[in-house]
Amino acid sequence: MKYNAFLLVLLFALMSFVPNLPKDRNPKSLASNSISKKVEVVFNSLDANNFNLPNLESFTKAFEGFSILKEQGKIKNNYLTIIDFSLSSRFNRLWVIDMKENKIIFNTLVAHGKNSGEDYATKFSNENESLKSSLGFFTTGETYNGKHGLSLKLDGLETGINDHARQRAIVIHGADYVSSSFIKSNNRLGKSHGCPALPVELTKKIIQTIKEKSCLFIYFPSKEYLNNSRLVS
Repeated sequence: MKYNAFLLVLLFALMSFVPNLPKDRNPKSLASNSISKKVEVVFNSLDANNFNLPNLESFTKAFEGFSILKEQGKIKNNYLTIIDFSLSSRFNRLWVIDMKENKIIFNTLVAHGKNSGEDYATKFSNENESLKSSLGFFTTGETYNGKHGLSLKLDGLETGINDHARQRAIVIHGADYVSSSFIKSNNRLGKSHGCPALPVELTKKIIQTIKEKSCLFIYFPSKEYLNNSRLVS
């Protein structure tokens, strides 16, 4: 009996020294929790610069992919452009953020593709001639002068999601249908052939800022995208 009592005491003592392990031991979930804590600090310290802040959800996903791409050397500067297609086209749903200064420098209107929806974009594609927007992460490329004036080429970084962007001629350009006057007349913004078109008066400034290997993220709360992307958790 004394021997059994000794074993019970020893077992209790060993159990008392076992560290408390997290209930969720999935590495991806733990990494996501770590990102969430970091992104909240960054988000809460953002200098809005008299603009509206992006939604925390879209910013979190953008920050996650931006961090990975920066580490991989696929983006070369500190500008992060976020387009939030969960919002109405009547709202300023594009943000350009200087991640080094932690400051919003542009917040404006942006068009979605003709076949992606009316006021809201809800349908997305990577296919040629779909006239739909694509989701996910892009790098900005070189500029050129086309039928819309100064334009900026984009390269999709996510296979099967947006990697046909260049061959589809998905570019950033200005368009007169991206304006408050168009919204007043039509109760929505005008639509592109899949390009994220901008107000004409801001196009040059934005393109000159984000050209040559900055990060662009187009967000929508799509389960299909979240399940297939390797850049967001």
